Amino acid sequence: MHIWIDADACPRAAKELVFKFALKRKLDVIMVAGQPQIKPALACVRLIVVESGMDAADDYLVEQAQPGDLVICSDVPLADRLVKKGVDALDPRGKEFDSRNMGERLAVRNLMTDLRDQGQMGGGQPPYGEKEKQAFANALDRLLTRLARPA
Repeated sequence: MHIWIDADACPRAAKELVFKFALKRKLDVIMVAGQPQIKPALACVRLIVVESGMDAADDYLVEQAQPGDLVICSDVPLADRLVKKGVDALDPRGKEFDSRNMGERLAVRNLMTDLRDQGQMGGGQPPYGEKEKQAFANALDRLLTRLARPA
């Protein structure tokens, strides 16, 4: 099993939690980004910087991640592509993406995008704080435990 991170948009605190879990569970982490990132000096962590371009990192993640892997991403369309491929996906705020909730998550994302485009709503997500970090840690632990079980 590999843990993949859509590194451009993932909060640093969430990345650091992934690294701790990976060390504890002896897992490999692959950060995929469209621009250079700071990679920790850990043997279990690799950084792949893809050529810049619209959705280049997303395309790489979908091509490379396999069922049994976990991808950390906040991009709902990317998560939809991964879930359709049978790859588990988790957002950095602890919300799991799955086939049961993807339709709703896409609909809400599209509605919010439309409202922002019309000027009826501002900004993106609230700041990433302790509550979000704890929810992510709990969900990550639960998901990694489930993925480690033999099928």
